[in-house]
Amino acid sequence: MKQRHEVLFNQLESYRSDILRAVENVSNEEAKLVPKGFNNNIRWNLGHIYLDQYLWIEAVTKEKVGVPEQFNSWFGYGSSPRNFTAETPSIEDLIALLKDQPRKIKEVYGNRLDEEFAPTEMGMYTIEQVLIRTIFHEGMHLQSILDLKKCMNK
Repeated sequence: MKQRHEVLFNQLESYRSDILRAVENVSNEEAKLVPKGFNNNIRWNLGHIYLDQYLWIEAVTKEKVGVPEQFNSWFGYGSSPRNFTAETPSIEDLIALLKDQPRKIKEVYGNRLDEEFAPTEMGMYTIEQVLIRTIFHEGMHLQSILDLKKCMNK
């Protein structure tokens, strides 16, 4: 694996660790709260981070990654906690999925990061480009989680 790819996976794992640290003391009940002025909650943000990374990999590769279809209705773009059902994963389930996701991505796609595909609507045509985009996206949702936590502590 190329050095820049190792750096990319180290960044993915590091930023994912930041997310997991931010929610390590959040209860399932706290994760469900939607404070005034917010559209979503911590639980939604965690599911969205998990789903988004795989959706972009699917978008570029045109290969299914095995995310359950319900994830899109619960955590996809434009969804909200109002879409949650009794089957929606708990914060504990989402944390477990998020912990394992970087390893799985590295295992499945680590040797394919430079493989070229037809470009997405954003012009990305490699898995490497997708991961760079999703790491940025994850940082935006980390800030949302931190903002939600601040509102819960007031």
